[in-house]
Amino acid sequence: MNEERQAYRIKQALDHGLQDISPASTRRLEAARHLALARQKQAESQLLANTTTGHSFSTSFGRASLPTGFRQGLAIIGLLLGMWISFYWHSEQYVAEIAATDSALLADDLPPDVLQDNEFLAWLIDNTDDTAEEAFSEE
Repeated sequence: MNEERQAYRIKQALDHGLQDISPASTRRLEAARHLALARQKQAESQLLANTTTGHSFSTSFGRASLPTGFRQGLAIIGLLLGMWISFYWHSEQYVAEIAATDSALLADDLPPDVLQDNEFLAWLIDNTDDTAEEAFSEE
């Protein structure tokens, strides 16, 4: 409501100021207005021509114009797919490391009581990185 009132007051001030403008200035302002409108129409027609030319150029190479929402949806799907692949790959690596440790423990000549010892499990967890490095250095 305040914006409408403000706009009305500005319009009244401009209309009141029209009476004070000389006829020569009025003609120059009118000519400038017509020139600006002609340039605007020319710019719009060039923009329309460039848009249609650009569209036919892009579709001639198989790149159809897709809606923005569809492109954003594709980007989100691609991001989620990449995250899922990364998670899957890391989980496979983790399972492979655990399987290698388990098979090394089962191949050893350790009594089953040692595997239930908490100190041995703590030592095993601390030395997992060392044993992985030794396994790679032996190959």
